[in-house]
Amino acid sequence: MRIDKFLKVSRILKRRGVANSACDSGKVFVGDKQVKPAYRLKVGDVVRVQFSGNELRFVVKELNEKASKEEASRLYEIV
Repeated sequence: MRIDKFLKVSRILKRRGVANSACDSGKVFVGDKQVKPAYRLKVGDVVRVQFSGNELRFVVKELNEKASKEEASRLYEIV
């Protein structure tokens, strides 16, 4: 699954366009590598998203392109 879509489906970011912008501006990392919106995410990847002054780090637990609101929190685990 593309990282921009995962960020939207998991409700970490509100819209896919916002996820694209975050990736393009260098605020999304998988491991220590800065990634683009088309990066293919895998289960077990450690993702870091930088917000204004803060940072969110999580591990991908599951990939589901059609996760409902209730299922969204099961897709990742914050570390």
